[in-house]
Amino acid sequence: MNSERSGEPGRVLLIVGFVLAALNLRPALAGVSPLLTDIMRDLGLTPAAGGAITTIMVACLGLLAPLAPALAGRVGLDRTLLAGLILLAAGVVLRSVDGLAALYGGAALAGAAIAIMNVAMPAIVKLHFPSQVGLYTAVYVSCLVAGAAGASATMVPLAREYGWRTAAGSAAALAVVAAVFWAPQAFRRPSIKRVPAGHRPYLRLLRSRMTWYVTAFLGLQSLTFYVMLAWLPTIFQDAGLPADQAGYLLGLTNLAQIAATLTVPAHAGNARSQVPHIVVAVLLTAAGYVGVLVAPATVPWVWMVILGLGQGAAIALALLIIALRAPDPASVTALSAVAQSSGYVLAAVGPILFGLLHELSGTWSLPLLAGLGACAVQLLFGCLAGRPEGRRVQAGSSGRSSSA
Repeated sequence: MNSERSGEPGRVLLIVGFVLAALNLRPALAGVSPLLTDIMRDLGLTPAAGGAITTIMVACLGLLAPLAPALAGRVGLDRTLLAGLILLAAGVVLRSVDGLAALYGGAALAGAAIAIMNVAMPAIVKLHFPSQVGLYTAVYVSCLVAGAAGASATMVPLAREYGWRTAAGSAAALAVVAAVFWAPQAFRRPSIKRVPAGHRPYLRLLRSRMTWYVTAFLGLQSLTFYVMLAWLPTIFQDAGLPADQAGYLLGLTNLAQIAATLTVPAHAGNARSQVPHIVVAVLLTAAGYVGVLVAPATVPWVWMVILGLGQGAAIALALLIIALRAPDPASVTALSAVAQSSGYVLAAVGPILFGLLHELSGTWSLPLLAGLGACAVQLLFGCLAGRPEGRRVQAGSSGRSSSA
């Protein structure tokens, strides 16, 4: 039975669980960067090795994204999301215990969990809210950003009180709470709702130019986002700002994203073309990069608001386009897996490359200029992906693939 026609109590519980699950999509990632100086000092890591924590997680977002369609075909989308929440809690706890193996192994486990949830969420929107895709994309992307903002702002105070390991591990509690609230939906017999487990013609997706436009836009958006997520507090600290202020500024840019994520998907989802929204989003992101490059310690809150508006709009548009370019939940899951798998592998090079460029140059100018170059390419592919939707990407066994 479609969730939009289910009873009111069940619908409320569905939405609450959906919101809590969405809040878990980024704290495990965003909570690392404010603690990175403490982690590197405690474990004797170089900047590149410190950036590798985020790189491992982002790489898993790409390499392990195909797990989600496989799980959804066997147990259903709802239970796939529940499995992701449980795996996330386990990974965050493991990452916080002593030893480098646990640090990187837990990061990989948490990254695998987020990969599963990332792919499942657009399909869950299409499945449970098919007539309100723009609205519920706005809801879940806003929750994604709010979770990142909360983690960025609270990690340093928690670390000062309890140590970085306890602070980093605190994200597990949110995952457990979300799993408890989502479990009734996952185990409701009438709503198991499996994605068809038969042959998935990924080759058809791979032959579609639109698939690669969406993939490149998502990947470059993620690259420009994750390098800032991983290194922004360190850049601000090197510019002379205290650690807690650097963490708050990262939290501010994540909060600023909410203004964009709450409004852009609902508006862009009803528009014939998403290109104007994409142009504004990428230009704002680039302006934020320029501000951090030229004057990081001068009115940094202005740069963070500009950057946040741009990045929030860009991630919302990337996820919205995945839902818009596919006609049904099975196709959304397939396109989401293809786009996020390739896109996040591309994004994974960002944090470690940023650290290496900093090591080579001794300043943050070269890495930030490279980030601006990535913004330019992101704009190109975003305009291609956001053009008026004449034909859709098809992943079903019937229908022809788009060659838009």
